[in-house]
Amino acid sequence: MRRLNLLAAFLLAGAASACAPNPIIARDPVPAPGPTDALVCDSRPIPLNGFTTDCDPVVRQPQVVLRSKG
Repeated sequence: MRRLNLLAAFLLAGAASACAPNPIIARDPVPAPGPTDALVCDSRPIPLNGFTTDCDPVVRQPQVVLRSKG
């Protein structure tokens, strides 16, 4: 009898979660940086195997492509 109750509980829980009106979707609240964004970071060790990091935004230089005929 106990096994039947446990099976019924699992089936009801599965049915309730499958029909959830607002499913939970994990999203990163901070958007990814674009291709024109750049950061310069400086990391320093601190005691107890830790690190402190300072990042500053910088202007990214345009890429230069050199072509030569040879």
